[in-house]
Amino acid sequence: QLQFVESGGGLVQPGGSLRLSCVATGGTLPYYYTFGWFRQAPGKKREVLSYISSLDDNTYYADSVKGRFTVTRDSAKNAQYLQMTSLKPEDTALYYCAYKEGYIGSVYPGDYPSWGQGTQVTVSS
Repeated sequence: QLQFVESGGGLVQPGGSLRLSCVATGGTLPYYYTFGWFRQAPGKKREVLSYISSLDDNTYYADSVKGRFTVTRDSAKNAQYLQMTSLKPEDTALYYCAYKEGYIGSVYPGDYPSWGQGTQVTVSS
């Protein structure tokens, strides 16, 4: 059974950058799949940040991160990455990797059956 492990979170100053990684272990990804990135701040709902589909690397970005975050994937490493730049204090949250079979992306957490454990990102001076 596939499991997903995030890494790369940490404490960064406003304006700084971080690169999150999510690696799938325990098996091989199918030909068609979608990876998502979500985050959840205390007291707030889990929100979508981006997704990337294995079909032509189709991507989606939430307005809140468009132009600042970039999602990529490496099928050979069973991985996806989130490059985050120009970080703001309001980006502080627990960041989650999400996975679903099929190439149709979704912005709804309920459409992703598999999740990582989360990695904390804190933006503060």
